[in-house]
Amino acid sequence: MRELLEVIAKALVNNPDAVSVNEVAGEDSVLLELKVAPEDMGKVIGKQGRIARAIRTVVRSAWAKDGRRVMIEIMEQS
Repeated sequence: MRELLEVIAKALVNNPDAVSVNEVAGEDSVLLELKVAPEDMGKVIGKQGRIARAIRTVVRSAWAKDGRRVMIEIMEQS
């Protein structure tokens, strides 16, 4: 599912080479850290966070069949 988040993010940004996803697994949850270039943060978050909310909904729906909770954190690439 990490790949799903990466594909969605790369389709939205101007600099797809700067997109990276790090997966941190816990016992009953998974944290996906999405890193994008600073100039692409607005494209991934969207107005009033609508795009970020939509991305989270799609990825959570895909993870639902595994029975684990997924959280997505969007960060700037440093």
